[in-house]
Parts: sequence; C-alpha cells; structure tokens
Amino acid sequence: MDNKRPSSSYFQAVLAVAWKDLAAELRSRELLSAMLVFALLVILIFNFSLELDKEARENVTAGVLWTTFAFAGTLGLNRSMAVEKDRGCLDGLLLAPVDRSAIYFGKAISNLAFMLLVEIIVLPVYSILYTSVSTMRLFTPAFLGVTLLGSIGYVAVGTLLASMAVQSRTRDVMLPILLFPVIVPVLVASVQASRAILQALEMSEVMAWVNLLIVYDVIFIALAFMVFDYVVEE
Repeated sequence: MDNKRPSSSYFQAVLAVAWKDLAAELRSRELLSAMLVFALLVILIFNFSLELDKEARENVTAGVLWTTFAFAGTLGLNRSMAVEKDRGCLDGLLLAPVDRSAIYFGKAISNLAFMLLVEIIVLPVYSILYTSVSTMRLFTPAFLGVTLLGSIGYVAVGTLLASMAVQSRTRDVMLPILLFPVIVPVLVASVQASRAILQALEMSEVMAWVNLLIVYDVIFIALAFMVFDYVVEE
C-alpha cells in the first residue's frame, strides 16, 4: 500500500464509503427504520412497565435512554456489516486501492449518522412520555455533547467489532458478546454524565465522566485505525 498517497485521496475515500452507505439507506430505509422502531418499542416498554414516582424516574431516565441507544445501535451495527457481507460488497471494498482504515472511518461515520438520527427522533418522544422528568435539560448543549461523545465511542468500538463478528456464522449473537464487555466504560460514563446534567448537579461531577468519554474515544479510534487491517484480513 502506498503510504505517500495524498491525504485528500484518503479523505475522499472515507467520504465515498460513508456516502455509499447513506445513499443505499436513503433508497431502502431498511436499517434506519429497524433501528427506530426497535428504539421506540424499548422506550414504550420502559414507560409502561416502570410505575415510578418523579424522583425515581429522574434517577433512572439516563439509564433508560442509554439502554435504548445501545440496543438500537447494536442492531444497526450488526445489520450494516451483514448487508455488506451478504451482498459481496465487503470483498469489493477490501480490494479497493485505498488504505483499509479509510473503509473503517467511512463505515464508522455512516453508523454514527444512523445512530444520531435515531437519537434525534427518540429524545423528543422520550420527553413527551416522561413528562415528570426535567425534559428541557435533554436539549441543552451539555446533554447533547455527552450524547455525541457517548455515541462516537460506541460506534468506534462497535464498527471494529462488527467487522470482526461479521465473519462468523453466529454474527447476530457474536457482536453483543464481544461489544458489551468492551463498551461498559462508555455506557457507565454516558449514563452518569447524563444523570448529573438532568439533575442539575455541579459541572465538576459532569466533567469527570466527560473526560473519561474523551479519553476512551481517542484511545479506541486510534486502536481501530491501527488494527482494522488485521481484523478484516482474518
């Protein structure tokens, strides 16, 4: 692989992979609709099964939200790579004359876009169902920033592990088994930071978890950049 390839070509390859996924989804709407329906079902189940007072709801609301995001995100990651494998597109991508890490970043960007679209729809619905919670704080820059950081960490690890799990016959089961133990720090930090924001706690309590999210995101994006080539070779 030519290491002297201009950086503009690298970014063009990343954007081409991401745009391919987004354009395919705009035509089929298969992946996004499945993620959205699943996320809304999870929220409805929690809403009608948890008969809680206002204080209890404020304590669990962040956990409910991130459980919803995690389950919907896992479904999206699994389907995103499975479609590539089943249609033979993955082999074509790997044969393309570009650095394979560009494929990873392109897939990660498209997966992040799908996850963020689901979150954009889920948050207003959640604010309507959970009226006893201080729902206006769901749309503050701090909460949205935590949501973005948590989603980036989730997708960064999930895209890498989905590329690994898709080679297995039991890929639908394999991805959650591989992903959830690794993603625990991101989920814990996201839940705790979101809870602190919703309960209007001191920013020092929020920033401790935000810093963990930033460190996690940087480490795993760098790790995925280094090992993606070996993962897809297997």
